[in-house]
Amino acid sequence: MFRNSPYWHRFLTQDRPGLAQKRPISSPRMRVYLPCDAHEAHSPPLLPPSREILPKNAIALHLPFVAHLAHRCYNPPTMKGRIVYNPTAGPRDVERELQRVRKALAKRGWEIEIVTTHHPGDAKRLAREAAEAGLDGVWVAGGDGTINEAVNGLVGSRTALGILPVGTGNMWARQLHLPVYTLASPFRLREAAIAQLEGEVRAVDVGRIGNRYFLLWAGIGFDALITAELEPRSRPMKRLGPIPYAIAAITLARNYSGVRAHIALDGRIVRGRALLVLVSNVQTYAFFPIARQARLDDGRLDVLIFKGLGISYIARHLVRAFSGKPLQDPRTVYRQVRRITVDTEIPISVQVDGDPLGTTPVAIRVVPRSLRVMVPPQAPADLFVEGADR
Repeated sequence: MFRNSPYWHRFLTQDRPGLAQKRPISSPRMRVYLPCDAHEAHSPPLLPPSREILPKNAIALHLPFVAHLAHRCYNPPTMKGRIVYNPTAGPRDVERELQRVRKALAKRGWEIEIVTTHHPGDAKRLAREAAEAGLDGVWVAGGDGTINEAVNGLVGSRTALGILPVGTGNMWARQLHLPVYTLASPFRLREAAIAQLEGEVRAVDVGRIGNRYFLLWAGIGFDALITAELEPRSRPMKRLGPIPYAIAAITLARNYSGVRAHIALDGRIVRGRALLVLVSNVQTYAFFPIARQARLDDGRLDVLIFKGLGISYIARHLVRAFSGKPLQDPRTVYRQVRRITVDTEIPISVQVDGDPLGTTPVAIRVVPRSLRVMVPPQAPADLFVEGADR
């Protein structure tokens, strides 16, 4: 076999998708790197060890060896994937750029098909079908809501999640420090795809509420009321970015005084009037760094309970969050837990990854390392437990 001979080859690994690991062809007199994907090819003709071979005349001197490479090394792509595109998530010209992404991935050893969603739940179905077919990766071209659907189709499978951020918030992309698509910089979509290929695949935790998984966070209270007010948004409203959220937040804050809650954190009880209960799997919330201790693979969820009464406390918590110091407020309770239950005196709205999900009471738990995700090299190192298995 090629891999067992003194010759080495280039191959794609499952945990580092698209990253070509170059191994040298060695003799006592030379070392050459070859771009070859032949996993099971027979050993090529040996290079004569007694002659010094220069790269410029290697082809002329060793035609049998070159003929072997031509026959063996240019095989079909070894990685298969699917791009799940939500056409309502971004500008209308995204599809043209996705074709360029597909070609860029093809050059790096991926065979990619592009499929389009038409109805809510399609991304989950298409991702689950890809996992059942044994595809190596599913790339989601959409916003955080589309990513959430795909997550629900991929949890527990070996298929890795990649993202092509074309949505409004793109919170998961920003957490990983990925480039985000804009009309002014459409090439960033290809940059995001290539960055993930150059990184690695990591197993991360997800949260679960009933039969619904979430990758980012679940919110109970104030933010969920805003989400219920706005979602689903039309394309023109999505183009306004965070402006509709800011307007809705100001409007709702005038009359929102929180709700009395009974919260169990791994069995420990917290009672009081809560404005917002945030259950986070990541370090950032919206554009605020609020849970710097959070790790994506530590088997825990980070819970923040923002207590208070009325708009003055809402403003106070927002200022603390904006300054990156939400935990310094004595009215904020912070815990790392595996399970949390929230019950309120009156039913209050719940959201997951920016989509409405009914009302309280709710029970939430972590599902450790149940989702494989592509992580680019520039992602913050402190997102993961140091020394944890991939």
